[in-house]
Amino acid sequence: MTLKKMKIIAPIALAVALTAAQGGEIKLMKAENSIAVTIGGEAFTTYHFGKERAKPVLYPIAGPGGKRMVRDYPFSKDSPGEAHDHIHHESLWYSHGDVNGISFWHIGKTRGKIVHKNFLKSAADEIATENEWISPAGKAQCSDTTRIKFFSLPDGGRGVDYRVTLRATHGDVKFGDTKEGSMGIRTHPALRLQGKVATGKAVNSGGVEGKGVWGKPAKWLYYWGKVDGSTVGVGIFDHPSNPRHPTTWHARDYGLIAANPFGYSYFLGKKRGTGDLVLKDGEEISFRYAFVFLGGDKNNSKVEDIYNKWSSK
Repeated sequence: MTLKKMKIIAPIALAVALTAAQGGEIKLMKAENSIAVTIGGEAFTTYHFGKERAKPVLYPIAGPGGKRMVRDYPFSKDSPGEAHDHIHHESLWYSHGDVNGISFWHIGKTRGKIVHKNFLKSAADEIATENEWISPAGKAQCSDTTRIKFFSLPDGGRGVDYRVTLRATHGDVKFGDTKEGSMGIRTHPALRLQGKVATGKAVNSGGVEGKGVWGKPAKWLYYWGKVDGSTVGVGIFDHPSNPRHPTTWHARDYGLIAANPFGYSYFLGKKRGTGDLVLKDGEEISFRYAFVFLGGDKNNSKVEDIYNKWSSK
């Protein structure tokens, strides 16, 4: 696979806009280390990419009716009903727990960091960046190009189309067989399947429900429950073009949902290392996911119909 050269441009202008088909104008508003996203004049999410971060993340995320869809911790420690566990579960992100033996999933002095390098040419409703994966010793292990497109859906639904191209720009790179990865979200505590404030339920594209979704290959997952009296849910989609589709899932009853196509020894009981993926120097590989924030349970959210339309593009 041959690397494509990408034109680097100046950071996104202070405001860019797009007239969205479903929910009004999408605007991106750039600050020093963040880009705020609004849809129809209402806050949706903010992209955080500062050098002090362990990885770029989207936080907060507002779903239908402005309902909070993700956990506040570790950004805020004051939200009621939230567990202060897994500090590396920062809202919505992409990372992996074994890259040349280094964890970029966890946070700490002995962990790697995914560092923003440049903004790339993009559409008006999209953030496009180039990032480097840096070891604790300061050595680059690989790079990625990430394109994050924002969209709206009927009935107040909102979505994020997330495309990651991993690139072996600093020699061979191995993405190891581990459950700690990769395209993840940590939900609002009310969407958990267990806990004091939990009201959540879960289902995957194969009809498996509850805790049983963990590790199972599936095209999509949907977690739903009541947030401030309204039934809302989070769906994560795995595109048919992805390597190893349908992906396996590191999806927990405490609100972590992560598409992970690498952890075969954990999820499928295969021999350790079966899930390893090695890119030779100069190669690249792409993954595409989507997050949708919807009103309703597994039936009236129309999550399967939305997946079918998205996956056909």
